[in-house]
Amino acid sequence: MAKASAIADLALALPIPPSLPTYSTTIILTTIAARFALLPVSIWGKQRAWRMEELALPALERMKPIVSKQVLEEMKSKGIRGDKAYLQGIHQKRSVEVLTQIRKDLFKKHKCQPLPSIIIPPLSQLPVFVVGTIMLGRLSLDPTPFDSESFLTLSTLAHPDPTMTLPIVLGILSMVNVESSNWVMNAAEKERERQIEDRNAKAIAEGAKPQIKPRAVIKSALRFLSVGRIIIAAMVPGSVAVYWVTSAAFGVIQTWVMDWQDIRRRRRSEAARIRLAAASPRLQPRHQPIRIIPSDSRKRS
Repeated sequence: MAKASAIADLALALPIPPSLPTYSTTIILTTIAARFALLPVSIWGKQRAWRMEELALPALERMKPIVSKQVLEEMKSKGIRGDKAYLQGIHQKRSVEVLTQIRKDLFKKHKCQPLPSIIIPPLSQLPVFVVGTIMLGRLSLDPTPFDSESFLTLSTLAHPDPTMTLPIVLGILSMVNVESSNWVMNAAEKERERQIEDRNAKAIAEGAKPQIKPRAVIKSALRFLSVGRIIIAAMVPGSVAVYWVTSAAFGVIQTWVMDWQDIRRRRRSEAARIRLAAASPRLQPRHQPIRIIPSDSRKRS
């Protein structure tokens, strides 16, 4: 097979020590090289998330009381009357409309729309992952040089792991990759996250519309996938299992490093805000007035 001979040529061309298994080492090295090549896309997504958290969302929070006050003044100027619940409903609806537009403008200004930041990094890895899996699967068909090499618990790279060790390791690494962000948080940060979740749950219980959180949905899907990968990895050739485990291990290290940097950045930002508040407790930021477009005018336009 031409592809198998190409892999053999690559394995022979690499300066692999004779004590290491040639084909397994080649699979591991090429997997790491491919993941490093895709690393800039993951960094791009993380930087967009940082800009959203550090620039766009704080600016939006500062705008909320200003928008609330201006919407109230607009309602008074138009002479809108009604009971308390009716007025609160109108005020909330118009405030949400204005804040939604401000949020879109801030995301556009800082180039940090959340959906591309979440979707593009994993999608960029998918073609390489699929091509690598298909190629190694085909190279494991008889006749293949993979049949002559064993690695760890694999009796041969051309057959599944009879001990289920690599599939279980793959499942553990996949789950660790999903949950690693919680491990770098301290007790105060975990408590803050829990309080936010409790407030959201209370708001939903009181009738608020539940919001779809793409990150939470993706995390839930990845947890399910972690279990499914064990079953699938138990049926694929050993060469594919080695590829998947190597890629998953690289992903765990990459996620841990990025999450740790993210936590350190948040702590530095929080410490800077505390120092600023302590140094100038009366200093208030200046805001430009917001032009609120009435709902009727938007509909006519």
